[in-house]
Amino acid sequence: MYSEKVIDHFQNPRNVGKIENPSGVGTVGNAKCGDIMRIYLDIDENQIIRDCKFKTFGCGAAIATSSMATELVKGKNIQEALQVTNKAVMEALDGLPPVKVHCSLLAEEAIHAALWDYAEKHGIKIEGLEKPKSDIHEGEEEEEEDY
Repeated sequence: MYSEKVIDHFQNPRNVGKIENPSGVGTVGNAKCGDIMRIYLDIDENQIIRDCKFKTFGCGAAIATSSMATELVKGKNIQEALQVTNKAVMEALDGLPPVKVHCSLLAEEAIHAALWDYAEKHGIKIEGLEKPKSDIHEGEEEEEEDY
C-alpha cells in the first residue's frame, strides 16, 4: 500500500523536465525492473542548487521518489545534497513498500551521479562523493550465480 504522499508525488510530480545547460546531470537505472532516472542540477557559484529537475521512466514509486528527491535537494548546498539518502527520501514520502525501496536508491544514486558530473565539469572533488554506478545492481551478478 502506498502512502498519500507517494500517491501525491506520483499524480502531481514536482520539478519534471530538463534544465538547459545544467551544471550536472546524473542518469541511473535498474536493469532488473527497467526504471531509468535522470536528474538535472543547476548549481550557482556558491555551490547552492538553484534548480533541480528530473525525467524518469518507471513505475509510480520511481516517479514519486524522483519528485521528492528534487524537492529535498533544491536550495541546498552540494554537501547538504550529498546527505540526501534513500532513507531520507522514503521518510519524506512516509515510507515505501519493501519491493519499491530500490526506487529510493535510484533517487539517491541519481543525485550523486549529477553531483559527480558537476564535480568533473568543474575539476573539483566533493568530499564523501564516490563515482556512481550506472545500474544500482552493478556488481551483484556474481552473488546471484551462487543461488
